[in-house]
Amino acid sequence: MTELVHTRAELAAARAGLTGTVGVVMTMGALHAGHETLLRAARKQADQVIVTIFVNPLQFGPNEDFDRYPRTLDADLEVCRRAGADVVFAPSVAEMYPDGQPRVRIDPGPLGADLEGQSRPGFFHGVLTVVLKLLQLTRPDLAFFGEKDYQQLTLVRRMARDLDVPVEVVGVPTVREPDGLALSSRNRYLSPVEREAALSLSAALRAGAEAADAGRDAGGVLAAAHAAFGAGAPGAQLDYLVLTDPDLEPGPVAGPARLLVAAWVGTTRLIDNAAIRLAPRS
Repeated sequence: MTELVHTRAELAAARAGLTGTVGVVMTMGALHAGHETLLRAARKQADQVIVTIFVNPLQFGPNEDFDRYPRTLDADLEVCRRAGADVVFAPSVAEMYPDGQPRVRIDPGPLGADLEGQSRPGFFHGVLTVVLKLLQLTRPDLAFFGEKDYQQLTLVRRMARDLDVPVEVVGVPTVREPDGLALSSRNRYLSPVEREAALSLSAALRAGAEAADAGRDAGGVLAAAHAAFGAGAPGAQLDYLVLTDPDLEPGPVAGPARLLVAAWVGTTRLIDNAAIRLAPRS
């Protein structure tokens, strides 16, 4: 039976009743098969599972889609029940931020200013602030995050390490549609024509991975990825397409690497990424 709670006091009471290893899955709602995969991974590795559903205003810029972001609590609860969640915490903004916008926020450091941080200034300040608050409130042993938001996953891991947060951060592979499009709550904004254009992102990643498998170096991988993105259906405007090491650190890339892409499709911004392995340098 899944228990729905809305307040800190209700959450504390529900958390006190949980035994064994506790896992948490943090979401903004509008749950889809990708979230359900996260929940099932948590259910498999933890004895008890808490799901948080909160559309966090701190991570939306002034021209972004906070007001139109889908709120589908009833449908989300059904997904949580189906996946075996024990507790769902769905607070209001006032419950999470009782004093209004928090004056103290987590600084993500230099990595938070790159990639998504460059395109969305302040985004990761908001993400890490709410993640830390939810970790404090839920007190999990394990926290599950999808690899689709790879920079977020990397920063949450770094925050937990650097600030000695007693939680193991677990990454869960991206879930995709049969045609390769990464599942996202924002996919519902796409028209049929835009959805076809959105396939340019996964096509770029696939081409880059194939180039790496064929032994091409970093420059060749990026060239193949750019060519595949440009050959896709018109309508996708590239924001960035980069190749980094798995920890998103600067410097030469060799061996395990990550290929990351972001693009605008109409008024919707999408991101995706893939793990690749570069051949050793001769």
